[in-house]
Amino acid sequence: TGGLHLVTQVVDEVCGIFGDMGFARAVGPEAEDERHNFYALNFPRDHPAIDAQDSFYLGPDALLRTHTSPVQIRTLEHYPPPVRVVIPGQCYRRDTFDPSHSPVFEQVEGLAVDEGITFVDFKATLATFARRFFGPKTRVRFSPSYFPFTEPSADMAASCSVCDGRGCPTCKQTGWIETLGSGMVHPAVLENCGVDPERYTGFAWGMGPQRLAMVRHGIPDIRLFFESDVRFLAQFAGGGR
Repeated sequence: TGGLHLVTQVVDEVCGIFGDMGFARAVGPEAEDERHNFYALNFPRDHPAIDAQDSFYLGPDALLRTHTSPVQIRTLEHYPPPVRVVIPGQCYRRDTFDPSHSPVFEQVEGLAVDEGITFVDFKATLATFARRFFGPKTRVRFSPSYFPFTEPSADMAASCSVCDGRGCPTCKQTGWIETLGSGMVHPAVLENCGVDPERYTGFAWGMGPQRLAMVRHGIPDIRLFFESDVRFLAQFAGGGR
């Protein structure tokens, strides 16, 4: 008998958690133009991610999307705020195929834009997700980061659910596991979508479901997800933890 792939299970679980908080699923094309993939997201024209050495180009202004963030732009272009969406999908980058990287990978990200959204709403939403996904005792911490499309930007880490934050091989003895990148939506991104940044604010985040699955189940090599080894896949065919 068949079953859902482990990564698909994690994607559905993540979308379900945010769905309970009022986020609808949104999808978009995997072949994108440069505006939606880069420029509308406030990437400078000379950003290294735009280079053909980092992205899979299909033509002069067409490439396989490098993240699911273009769906944020398409959503804001077609639907006026308030907007709350969670965005699953495949992404493509010129990465080597090794135990922790793949040139094709799943990503789940989200976007909330409305009047009066603050950093407190942003932190509370992601902390709620962490407790639902990793366990009710999970703690979170935010550290400064940089993304062109958010300001301020932050990386979120969750306390290791394997050792309860005491330190183990899974968390590299730190007690923390890096979970996602996030931040408040940059005003320039709102302007590029025709949304008034003086009236509306928002937050966005992105995470890799493969990494979440690896952490939860102690899977050491991302390549196992792609090898179609029935011995590996059958361990997760039930769809549970």
